Amino acid sequence: MTASMKKLKIILPLSIFLIIYIIFSINNKPASKYSINDKQIEGYIYDCQVDDNKTVFKIKGKENILITYYDNLSCKFGQKIKATGEIKIPNPNTNFNLFNYQNYLLSEKINYTFLATKLEIVSHKTNIFYQIKNSLYNHTKKFKTKTYLNALVLGNDNNINDNVKNSYQINGISHLLAISGAQITMFSCLLLFLLNKIFTKNISYFLTILILIFYLFITNFQASILRATIFFIIITINKQFELKVDTLTLLVITCAILLIYNPFYIYNLGFLLSFVITFYLIAFSKIISQKRSYFSKNLAISLIAFLASAPILINNFFQLNLLSPLINLYFVPIMTFIIYPFALLTFIFKPLDNLLFILIQIMENASLNISKISFLNLTLCHINIVAFAGYYLLITFILYKWSKKQNYLIIFFIILIIHHNINYFNPNSSITMLDVGQGDSILIKLKHNQGNILIDTGGTQNYKGQEPYDIAKNITIPYLKSEGINHLDYLILTHGDFDHAGMALNLIKNFKINNLILNKENNALENKIVKNFNKKAINISKGSIKISNVKLNFLNNLNNHDENDDSLIIYTKIENQNILLMGDASKETEKYLLNTYNLPKMDILKVGHHGSNTSTSKEFINKVSPKISLISAGKNNVYGHPHQITLQTLKNSKIFTTKNDGAIKINLKNLTIKTVR
Repeated sequence: MTASMKKLKIILPLSIFLIIYIIFSINNKPASKYSINDKQIEGYIYDCQVDDNKTVFKIKGKENILITYYDNLSCKFGQKIKATGEIKIPNPNTNFNLFNYQNYLLSEKINYTFLATKLEIVSHKTNIFYQIKNSLYNHTKKFKTKTYLNALVLGNDNNINDNVKNSYQINGISHLLAISGAQITMFSCLLLFLLNKIFTKNISYFLTILILIFYLFITNFQASILRATIFFIIITINKQFELKVDTLTLLVITCAILLIYNPFYIYNLGFLLSFVITFYLIAFSKIISQKRSYFSKNLAISLIAFLASAPILINNFFQLNLLSPLINLYFVPIMTFIIYPFALLTFIFKPLDNLLFILIQIMENASLNISKISFLNLTLCHINIVAFAGYYLLITFILYKWSKKQNYLIIFFIILIIHHNINYFNPNSSITMLDVGQGDSILIKLKHNQGNILIDTGGTQNYKGQEPYDIAKNITIPYLKSEGINHLDYLILTHGDFDHAGMALNLIKNFKINNLILNKENNALENKIVKNFNKKAINISKGSIKISNVKLNFLNNLNNHDENDDSLIIYTKIENQNILLMGDASKETEKYLLNTYNLPKMDILKVGHHGSNTSTSKEFINKVSPKISLISAGKNNVYGHPHQITLQTLKNSKIFTTKNDGAIKINLKNLTIKTVR
């Protein structure tokens, strides 16, 4: 039996078992030791993040739980606290394709979050391990480079500048902020080198493993560090006991151990990238060994890592930088052999802080400048599980052929270009009502990439004691990219209320928009939006528009000097489906429409004013008789939207609300409806 067959004999059944185990486990979420009715919890702080106006704790109580407290509070690891407040079920994803916070917390074995109204420190006493952890974190506060020391030494990158982080993501080098297998290997080799001078080889390995386990405790058992540490331990056991198990099999065994411990690691991006990239680098190490020069070896490593990570990055960030392999070729050696060792030394020798600061500044500026080179940064729509698997079959084939000295890389890049232009092949137009909480945002996507229109942006109000939530950054832009959209032909703001136009400024600063349309009534927010759009030379129009063969008619010609009643009301016909979007228009405006236009029966009605009882009169609904009624309303909103009277009025149509259904997407060719929930 060949070595390859022996590998398959172990790896294949283990992989099949893992797939079955993961599918079963994620569909049977673990029962919590807490009750949703609990009003008080106690536990020991193991992680703490202090922002401008809130403190977020992770504590070990009956089980891990995340506590949010809207005030600044100094905290120490290991302190026992008692929190009074309300248990919350973490938000699942309510928009198609986007980040699922609930699954992310499950990957950290957290079932519930807790909103605290009162916090009490029960005990200031901490054990020796937490005392060391506190000392290490307090130690970094004295440094100019504390954000990078926290990231590269202590595994906490939360405080690195958002613009810099974004540039790392665009350049495909955000993995450099995570403590990787290479860094754990370097750290372990340094420990072994020092310990071998004092102890025997076996004792040195044992002490190194103990130190790595303690390091896991310091870094809160992060998935990528956990993977690297367990892998090191298993390799050590294999070597010391001369088991002669190949490295690839050891990696799969490591993966099995972690997924059996917590199958929800499958939702952890660091875990996925760490395993997948390491798997492909080991499986196709022959490609690297064939290269002679240092440059060609590192280029091969960078290309393999790029290919291995591509499908995962596509489905998480919806973009891929084709320059990433070359960018990594520049940044990885700098981080691995200069910044990271310097960070370790600086952590011990503070006089090196200024030099490390200069090196970091150089690296950050380089990343920020390179990220501006956007022509090879492809927007790539979200792919389903079949396409995802297809990508990996293609990548495996390409790397297999490369190991045989046959270059098929061009196929991968051709597929990426096709993927980037996939909307030109899409025969279906669609309308999507995004879940933006208590607000409105609707995307009309025309077939064959003939046009993309966003109607309203949503906007989160800033409640006292809570930070604003950037809907444009966290929902709108990622969703547009997940649909393969890299620009908007039109942004239409039905009126200037914050819940409809509040994210427009954030959107125009971060996304390409060709045209803007507003209603007649311009308030302070709209004037500010106009000013910013003018700076970007974007056309502002107030008439009807035609894009491809689709005409959007603006029916409301009233000028009541009331934002709601002066809402732009849009009627359009797409794929023979009559669509009426009512903004926040009231019953008075509905009466005006009935008196002014001979409205047809509607296939889709966007119900006015979030389903309030001030809109949606019986006379109006009897006239337009919608097949499908869409209502945008926030979960647990204080207004009680949608109103029961409105729902009763609409009883003869199919009613969908973002409050209950999350985002709603309708294929306009056949009126097929998909909801997130």
